[in-house]
Amino acid sequence: MQKTLGKMGKFFREVRAELGKVIWPDRRTVTVYTGIVVATVAVVAGVIWVSDVLVGQLIALMLR
Repeated sequence: MQKTLGKMGKFFREVRAELGKVIWPDRRTVTVYTGIVVATVAVVAGVIWVSDVLVGQLIALMLR
């Protein structure tokens, strides 16, 4: 049990040290990247929606 707690403590110390090495983005960069992701998701969702409508119409025409 004591050995396990020692390993856990070492692990968390190492995690904290590694997080200290991370170069965190500033607020503007996060905002820009978030906008890019939201726009990309909206475009892909639109393409999927249009494709779904077109395939649905095509199947409806074939089944008449």
